[in-house]
Amino acid sequence: MQNAVTVKNLTKRYEDFTLNDVSFQIPTGSVVGFVGENGAGKSTTILALLGIIPVDAGEMELLGHRIRKKRNASGRDDVSADESWREQIGVVFDECNFSTELKLKFISGIMKNIYRTWDENKFLDYLQRFELPLNKKVKELSKGMKMKLSIAVALSHDSRLLILDEATSGLDPIIRSEILDIFRGFIEDGEHTVFLSSHITSDIEKIADYVILIHKGRLLFMESKDELLYRYGIVRCAREQAELIPREIIVGREVNGFGVSVLIKDKDALMAGGFMDKARGVSESPFALDRVSIEDVLLYFVKAADETQGK
Repeated sequence: MQNAVTVKNLTKRYEDFTLNDVSFQIPTGSVVGFVGENGAGKSTTILALLGIIPVDAGEMELLGHRIRKKRNASGRDDVSADESWREQIGVVFDECNFSTELKLKFISGIMKNIYRTWDENKFLDYLQRFELPLNKKVKELSKGMKMKLSIAVALSHDSRLLILDEATSGLDPIIRSEILDIFRGFIEDGEHTVFLSSHITSDIEKIADYVILIHKGRLLFMESKDELLYRYGIVRCAREQAELIPREIIVGREVNGFGVSVLIKDKDALMAGGFMDKARGVSESPFALDRVSIEDVLLYFVKAADETQGK
């Protein structure tokens, strides 16, 4: 399987933050959710991928083309000379960057002078689908309409890869659902890819094929979403029952006044080890094995990472 995105040992240092040795691959034809708390390093990773900021170390590829923006010996940015392939990348940030006084009917004329692959008919079709009036100015659009406009532009220049940084943030559930449906349609042919950074884990749960979790500049995991949702589980039980859970399948735990909640990464292994019978044998306290959400996984992994680092 080809990869639309490859990141190897990406490092970017700031005075108060370091993106530390991040590596991952995004298969072509998939939707990958990039999750983490605010300040975890999601936007820094995306800016590095797009070649907008220089990096201290690492190698990156988009659609088979190497991205390596580093300072060369002369102190200038070292970038590839041929950038035409970038027209196949659609990028959407959490803010609309068009002039507020610009009417939507003039946007296509501007974009066709930027992108050789600009498709005016496709753009106008998206505006009609999104119910965006041609005679309105950008400043007259709601936040949701501005985001639809940005997505329409990103999809109208022969994009094979969509990179979205908090593109659904602040939108109401109905608009978010509509936009997620567009992303599903975008990848149906197996040749298109979506890399979606978001702190709205319910969106990731609905659409993603894979989930990447970053925390304090470090990559904690990249997993199949289905594996996370169906193989992982949360055991809620008494403390003495929790001691029976094999350590090798424990991701993290939370102790409260009612007992212990333990995130495990293999429900089948737990059951095969006879946990249920053993748990009943050591305590009369009730226990349960619950399904997880992406948010559950994120919270337990982050807490376990902080405890390991002593923070």
